[in-house]
Amino acid sequence: MTVSVEDELRALAPQVLGTLIRRYGRFDACEDAVQEALLAAALQWPSEGVPANPRGWLITVAVRRLTDQFRSDDARRRREVAVFSLESPDVLVSENDDTLTLFFLCCHPSLSEASQLALTLRAVGGLTTAEIAAAFFVPEATMAQRISRAKQKIKQAGAQFAMPPPEERSARLQVVLQVLYLVFNEGYTTSSGTALQRSDLTAEAIRLTREVHRLLPADGEVAGLLALMLLTDARRPARALPDGTLVPLSDQDRTLWVRPMLDEGVALITSTLPQGPPGPYQLQAAIAAVHDEAPAAADTDWPQIVALYQLLSSVSPNPMVTLNHAVALSMVQGPEAALQMIAPLDDDPRMAKHHRLAAVRAHLLERAGRREEAREWYALAARRTTSLPEQRYLESKAAALR
Repeated sequence: MTVSVEDELRALAPQVLGTLIRRYGRFDACEDAVQEALLAAALQWPSEGVPANPRGWLITVAVRRLTDQFRSDDARRRREVAVFSLESPDVLVSENDDTLTLFFLCCHPSLSEASQLALTLRAVGGLTTAEIAAAFFVPEATMAQRISRAKQKIKQAGAQFAMPPPEERSARLQVVLQVLYLVFNEGYTTSSGTALQRSDLTAEAIRLTREVHRLLPADGEVAGLLALMLLTDARRPARALPDGTLVPLSDQDRTLWVRPMLDEGVALITSTLPQGPPGPYQLQAAIAAVHDEAPAAADTDWPQIVALYQLLSSVSPNPMVTLNHAVALSMVQGPEAALQMIAPLDDDPRMAKHHRLAAVRAHLLERAGRREEAREWYALAARRTTSLPEQRYLESKAAALR
């Protein structure tokens, strides 16, 4: 399958699925039918050419799959499909785009975070079960069960294919954005395995976030998340050496950063910040922009970054923000002040045994000249991480302090 066909299918998948769910209900049956239609297109279009109306083609094939499925159900379903089958699939093709509604459905609060991730990538992203399973290092059968249970849970919860009521919409949108951010983070720094990053996942997260931004262009946090992804992913070519060795931000060759992505991200956050009180994604994007606009690491405006982290801590306090805030503070007030800031995290169950806390403490101790302590903490961080590139980097830092 060519890249252009794959891109077109992934863009059309949520539109086709939204159309079918709005007409027929039954999320699980419609999603299965759309996946079969996507598979048929992936097999036929590269050799036969993309049809003049690709969306209509996919809807037609998916409706046929639904018809076949309904005919195998009970008599009531057969009577329903007799009526449905009289309709031309062309009648279903409208200008309405139900993609945002589909996002909300896949991120239904009745689902676990893992299920929201899987269902969003499958139904909205158009990825196959095998692709999603590979992305999260689980067997395909396990991922298939997870997706199946998620669809059944949505059905049991009586979820309707409609936008959430206004009083729920903001909270539900935050879930959608959190799912997209999790997909991006898993791609940018793979949590386990031999690869440092998964460009397919970061690209998919950016694509889907662009789609939400297209649907909600006035939402500052959507724009902030897109800017954050662009500004972060722009550094990807410089994050590792050809042999896979991790390169920290301060040592990266900034000429390798993707300039168009940087420019787009900076423009997006610059136009978004003045529009109202900034949210967490906007503030994180602003921090990323300060880093990315510095010609060299030595030129970084650390006081501005510290100020932004102080604001972020007040808007969205969490231990990872504290950890990053401490790193920035060390560049302004020195490592000892930063070590004091992270000391309370030892009592936070979310961070106490996280490799990032050990790694940051090691970095700060090294900067403070406490080499033996730093070596021990680098070694501990290496043991705690499940990412092989990170493990090798941390082990090399420990070895250098012997």
